[in-house]
Amino acid sequence: MTGFSFPMKILIGEFAVGTDIEKSLIPEGAAMLKTLAESFVRVGHEVCYPSAGTEIGSGTALKSTADSFVQVIEREAKNCDAGLLIAPDGMLPELNRILAENTANLGCSPEAAARCADKLRCTEILKTAGINAPEIVREAEEGKKYVIKPRFGCGAEATYLVSGFENTGEFIASEYIEGEHLSVSLIAGNKPLPLTVNRQFIEFNEKKDGINPENIEVSGIKYNGSLTPYETPRRGELYETAVSAVKYLGCFGYVGVDIVLSEVPYVVDVNPRPTASIFGISRVMREEIGELLLTNRFGTLPDSVRVEGEYHFSKDMLGELFGKN
Repeated sequence: MTGFSFPMKILIGEFAVGTDIEKSLIPEGAAMLKTLAESFVRVGHEVCYPSAGTEIGSGTALKSTADSFVQVIEREAKNCDAGLLIAPDGMLPELNRILAENTANLGCSPEAAARCADKLRCTEILKTAGINAPEIVREAEEGKKYVIKPRFGCGAEATYLVSGFENTGEFIASEYIEGEHLSVSLIAGNKPLPLTVNRQFIEFNEKKDGINPENIEVSGIKYNGSLTPYETPRRGELYETAVSAVKYLGCFGYVGVDIVLSEVPYVVDVNPRPTASIFGISRVMREEIGELLLTNRFGTLPDSVRVEGEYHFSKDMLGELFGKN
């Protein structure tokens, strides 16, 4: 690896751990944070991270709160050689701008993060580039199913499978694609490096609330972990789709591309940051994710990674591991 001093001091900011605002998100956040911190430390670097109380057992915790999280990032970034942030999609562009102004950002640019955060704009960019994505729908047709979600959202947050909807402008609706729920984890940059295809465990739970008129079926869509890697003869096709998506969106660093694999791969979401799958990937990939992220920023990535075995985790499992401070 060339182009940077060794060892480095690296700031990793994860929103749930750093703010304690949404306790239900802390297990996933702590799992991602611990995975990254341990990897950077294993290859000889120093790590610090904002924390509102959660300790991960690696690196140095920096006291932060919901009110001070952004200020801690800005202050500490000045004293670090590089940084990486994990935050809700709507907040990530501004946080990455602050990070990039004060140190070497190992993640996406603010502009790329903003393109991914806007689900409508992201879909339009992908379709213009000839990449398959579910059609955005303005009006419901009888007998069809649709996925509705906030235009700006994170993962499966407030996402529903419905048989109809009223277009209030508060969410976007897209056609529902039947197929396998997968994701591709990769490192985007001048030389994109696919890491793994992951199977996502998606649960559909019947739900009734005020977002739809009566007599309309509503199912909540919940992500509940993944299997890494997922062996499929269509891996090359999935990698090609994911690499094309991050290229046209201008992503950099670790990216998770959510795909429904039907007769063709449909890109349903692009996460311009580390995702929960990194927890499993780190357990089957021989290379260190921390070293790959630094190489992507300061050197040249290898042509491929070595993956041995498989690993499955659920959100309940992460809750048992990281649910208590």
